[in-house]
Amino acid sequence: MNIEQIITELKEYKGPERKIMEVCGTHTASIFKSGVRSLLSSKIKLISGPGCPVCVTPAAYIDRCIEYAMTENHVLVTFGDMMKVPGTEGSLSQAKGNGAKVELMYSPMEVVDRAEKNPGTTYVIAGVGFETTVPAYALTLEEAVGRGVKNIRLLTALKTVMPALEWICENEAEIDGFLCPGHVSVIIGSAAYENLAEQYQKPFVVAGFEPEHILAGVYDIMRQLQVESGKEKGVHNLYKNAVRTEGNQKAMSVIDRYFEPGAAMWRGLGMIEASGLYLRPEFALYDGGSKGLDRDLELPEACRCGDVIVGRINPNECPMFGTGCNPMNPYGPCMVSSEGACGIWHRNIGML
Repeated sequence: MNIEQIITELKEYKGPERKIMEVCGTHTASIFKSGVRSLLSSKIKLISGPGCPVCVTPAAYIDRCIEYAMTENHVLVTFGDMMKVPGTEGSLSQAKGNGAKVELMYSPMEVVDRAEKNPGTTYVIAGVGFETTVPAYALTLEEAVGRGVKNIRLLTALKTVMPALEWICENEAEIDGFLCPGHVSVIIGSAAYENLAEQYQKPFVVAGFEPEHILAGVYDIMRQLQVESGKEKGVHNLYKNAVRTEGNQKAMSVIDRYFEPGAAMWRGLGMIEASGLYLRPEFALYDGGSKGLDRDLELPEACRCGDVIVGRINPNECPMFGTGCNPMNPYGPCMVSSEGACGIWHRNIGML
């Protein structure tokens, strides 16, 4: 079947309404940029998931980052997308304006050089991300240990996707299928979704980020949903040039060497067991105190970031979307990050 035939079938679908979650913010951005939504029947709803690590980072973590940045002889180092995430008393950007020592990084590895050149300063790395970026933090730690650089601390809000997907399967029964996160799937492999597909009888399809890849993924999910009742739904990997069944074992090995799982707070979802990654005890010297950062920001009653993250509503259904909350004045974290669903929708609102 060619792409024109796939588009025709998806456009002319007249069956029961289906909700498909694109877990990854990069898929969400590509769907907007390419106009994929306009090629689907109104009966096929694409909804965003929790695939933005910045969006699900709790306020207590931001508060701890600011605390470090305000501490004498300490520097907080972070990627730029964390700067505007609201904490209890403000954001890192606001703290920097008040004199906090906050530096940006393009890669955590570069922090090892900075720390080595400035032994009197402790560099605290804000480690936020999913399996895609965790290996970079592990390798940074490996480099620091190897070079004997001890004035680095890693404050982790690192998370793994599978526990969150299990939470969604357990609590959000209306979601019919999942377009799996492509970048994360490169690391964890397509086999990682098999247990959920079998337990909840829902299709999980790994797809690339080009519009024809996404359309093929949606079509595959719809085909699985239309098979006769009782036939098993499963995991299909349509991104085989990048995603292997077993994933990237080398990357998973380096993750396991330095990190161990533990409970973690997700904005919008709450505490999820074994969904966070923390430094193993033997590397405690480098831990910035990552556990226990559970307190979340009390958002305005009208803010529905939590409902956006689990796909209960689309961002433009939030009463604050584009009014009280926008990229220049974000309330909920979904509006802050370049991968956040609200931010993506706001930037592309003219394409709805």
